[in-house]
Amino acid sequence: MERIPSSIPQMRPPTYGNLITILSVDGGGVRGIIPATILSFLESQLQVLDGEDARLADYFDVVAGTSTGGLITAMLTAPNEDGRPLFTAKDIKAFYLEHCPKIFPQKRRMCGAIRKLMKSLAGPKYDGKYLQWLIREKLGQSRLHDALAHIVIPSFDIKYLQPVVFSSYEVKRSPCLDVHLSDICISTSAAPTYLPAHYFKNQDHEGNVREFHLIDGGVAANNPTLVAVTQVTKQIFDENPDFFPIKPMDYGRFLVISIGTGSNKIEHKYNAKMAARWGILGWLLHGGSVPLVDAFSQGSADMVDFHISVLFQALHSEEKYLRIQDDTLEGKDFSVDVATQANLDKVQQIGEMLLHKPVSRVNLGNGLSEPIENGGTNAEALKK
Repeated sequence: MERIPSSIPQMRPPTYGNLITILSVDGGGVRGIIPATILSFLESQLQVLDGEDARLADYFDVVAGTSTGGLITAMLTAPNEDGRPLFTAKDIKAFYLEHCPKIFPQKRRMCGAIRKLMKSLAGPKYDGKYLQWLIREKLGQSRLHDALAHIVIPSFDIKYLQPVVFSSYEVKRSPCLDVHLSDICISTSAAPTYLPAHYFKNQDHEGNVREFHLIDGGVAANNPTLVAVTQVTKQIFDENPDFFPIKPMDYGRFLVISIGTGSNKIEHKYNAKMAARWGILGWLLHGGSVPLVDAFSQGSADMVDFHISVLFQALHSEEKYLRIQDDTLEGKDFSVDVATQANLDKVQQIGEMLLHKPVSRVNLGNGLSEPIENGGTNAEALKK
């Protein structure tokens, strides 16, 4: 990948460079530490090549993220006072380790099953106030158009029952989408049963007002890779001059890095015999987990991985698609909100170990990721 000179911030590959580069980060709560760890490694390798000032936003046309991945996306691309990225990738990991215990306060166990049941009936598990304050304090008044790379962050409008994609490509066409990055992050992170839905409205320069009633982007796309690829393809269809002369299906010009936050498939935590007995409460609460959320988030993420993988293979461009995911999480490792110091340290270790695991692809036959022959490790693939 070629680095975009900071002196020409409006120029993005392929206008400058030979590839359309996409970075995508899944949702997963505190497990955002896993992609943060991997991105810290990637950025450090780029700094070896191009100096300590190198940042991930310098190398990617599009950075996409859902939920916790949306927060990472904003942190990587929001500008500081000098017009450079607000956070380094290394800063993001430290941010999670410091603030997750306050975002997801761990309450004493007082008849745990009863407390969890009451929470699921009465309202979201957390009030989200600290998270909202923190995001607004860090991201300030920056809006979607201020991002230092094109960003794509999905959310879901619960009033209209449809996805809302905050894409910097769409700001000119739909100015009302040019909202504060803080509102985008709060919205895409509003996981059902965990955090409250987010309402806000935005007015464009012509006085048009749009209301938003948003929840977690994972409802629409927990793995936002396909959303990001589609946004770029749409620009090509619309004859955006930045992409001339690339054709809509010219995926040989794409380089995609997609990073997951892990799954617990190996546990086989649920089965048909259990699910056959579940009613509303069973689907919303079983063994401390939310089966319905687990099902749609993990299922949609794998379908995206499978689709992109097959597409790139069919076009003989498989070496330009890298998916990094760990399907071997167990117990608290898979939790989105267990923010004890011990668990946060464990999740960080999982991210570090994932770098040394072999490059894999999901097998929809057994649901697990399988190593690619001669694919090397994830760290080796990132260096390549």
